[in-house]
Amino acid sequence: MKTKVKTKTGVVVSDKMDKTVVVRVDSVKTHPIYKKKYIMSTNFKAHDENNEYKVLDKVQIIETKPYSRDKNFQVAGIAVTNNMAKLDKKAK
Repeated sequence: MKTKVKTKTGVVVSDKMDKTVVVRVDSVKTHPIYKKKYIMSTNFKAHDENNEYKVLDKVQIIETKPYSRDKNFQVAGIAVTNNMAKLDKKAK
């Protein structure tokens, strides 16, 4: 029986550790009574073997075996780099 791989998309907020990046994943929640939408943020540490991802890169992470006490994700790929985001804003 195959298990579905859990993936999340977020923004790199720190790359100061060796082979590790901190990725912020935002999710939109709705208050059960007032129906107002608000943003919840969660930080995940993800394994980055070659130290290739930098701050403000939008990346996709997948759940893997634990690499350390609080590092259970690995960076699967890049969605948007910081430079690409700057070019998109200039084009608009």
